[in-house]
Amino acid sequence: MMNYFELYSIPVSFQPDQNLVKQQFYRLSRQYHPDFYTQASAEEQAEVLDKSAAVNKAYRTFMDADATIQYVLEWKGLVEPEEKYQLDPMFLAEVMDINEALMELEMDPDPAGLEKAGIMTQNLLNEVYEHVEPILADYQEGVTTEKELLQVKDYYYKKKYLQRILDKIDSTRNIASPN
Repeated sequence: MMNYFELYSIPVSFQPDQNLVKQQFYRLSRQYHPDFYTQASAEEQAEVLDKSAAVNKAYRTFMDADATIQYVLEWKGLVEPEEKYQLDPMFLAEVMDINEALMELEMDPDPAGLEKAGIMTQNLLNEVYEHVEPILADYQEGVTTEKELLQVKDYYYKKKYLQRILDKIDSTRNIASPN
């Protein structure tokens, strides 16, 4: 697997400098644009196409905070595609309370109840984020410990779970409020 950080010549980070990412994207896009290789051998053209695709995929990854976290964790071998991660039972109990309230709200939509569920979910997400914010902000290759990376992994899966709930709240809110 091509290392996106090496491709972009930027340090490994959970929060890469967005301006630097954009600068490198434009530079690499020009460097590996297939139109500049029309006279090259078929092998070189295929290689440039692969690089161009990697440049675009890396850019999409770096521009999405969750995708960047997932990429770094996968690169470190801490997250597997389609992994069934075991979440903490206390967290699951809190989420179950929110989900039960949402099921009731789907049957009997109530804007105030939806708002309360949204606030509860957002508060839980903020609480989960607080624990890993320093790790995400201060990540240093070779310095950040595996224990810290595993905390980021836990956050990543909890955030995915909570984001699904927030999306469900939004869709229920949209159904409940006729336009």
